[in-house]
Amino acid sequence: MDQQVKRIKRELIKRGVILDIYTDTMQLPDGKIEEWDFVSHRKGAAAVVPVREDGKILMVRQYRNAIERMTLEIPAGSRDSVTEDTRICAARELEEETGYRSDNLTKLLSLKTTVAFCDEFIDVYLARDLKPGKQHLDEGEFIDVEAHDVEELCTMIYNGTLQDAKTVSAILAYKNLLNEEKQA
Repeated sequence: MDQQVKRIKRELIKRGVILDIYTDTMQLPDGKIEEWDFVSHRKGAAAVVPVREDGKILMVRQYRNAIERMTLEIPAGSRDSVTEDTRICAARELEEETGYRSDNLTKLLSLKTTVAFCDEFIDVYLARDLKPGKQHLDEGEFIDVEAHDVEELCTMIYNGTLQDAKTVSAILAYKNLLNEEKQA
């Protein structure tokens, strides 16, 4: 079956700091016309799984307005521009949010956060050989740093405590990498 969907029109509803919100008028395969929401993340983002020498992962606890509660996440943030290398962004966010630096960043995975209505992508890096630095949060950012082992984080994923998609994906990808490294 041919599943041709065609955008007829895209109308900008709101321009935000990092997001643009649109209404798309779409023609479906059966010929019907519908309006769909579309959110454009103009810059993309990067995140990092920072692993200390003792194997614990540095996590950040912060308030998230969209879900009206504190969350536990891996450090992450938007690129400064559409041309910024995500590795540079990940290194910057690592230091800004946790106060640690690393020259040993390797790409762990790339993901699209919410494909049903948003084009945001996040490249996730693994940071090892952490060096202490100084946390320097953005204005309006209030973050506590915590260290957890991977098994504890997996328990939090499966009991529903940890729900942030980038964090869940990154922790599970890191656990898989650990299993591969053990088998090698």
